[in-house]
Amino acid sequence: MSTATSTLTAEDLEFLGRPLHGFLTVAGGPQPPRPRPIWFEAGADGTVRFFTEPGALKVRRLRRDPRASIVVAAPVGERERWVSVAGRVTLETDGAHDLCSRLAARYWDLDDPARADELAAILAGDLLRAVLHPDAVHRYAF
Repeated sequence: MSTATSTLTAEDLEFLGRPLHGFLTVAGGPQPPRPRPIWFEAGADGTVRFFTEPGALKVRRLRRDPRASIVVAAPVGERERWVSVAGRVTLETDGAHDLCSRLAARYWDLDDPARADELAAILAGDLLRAVLHPDAVHRYAF
């Protein structure tokens, strides 16, 4: 059944707390949408956070138009379920490296030296923390 609200529910937060990829789409004006898979975390405050490089195309688009959405779906083999969050994104210079470290530990095995080196390389660069503030949340569970 599909439902809609303006906030994330406890069930949404539990689902979004899993290491699943989110597919982010930013408003592109006349350009067609180009969803991209991202690491993310949903906070108890109802926001969805991710990190990005300051020069990324999504950052340029978000500076022009801060509207975006993320869709997260259950993997193959599980019952059909998804959550979609749409709203406005703020770009913040603080907290991006901490967020990146938390997400890397969630998505990667950091005991693997290759992954640990990749994380170190990411953390050596400039990052922004992007925060999606929901206006609409849609969900489906079968």
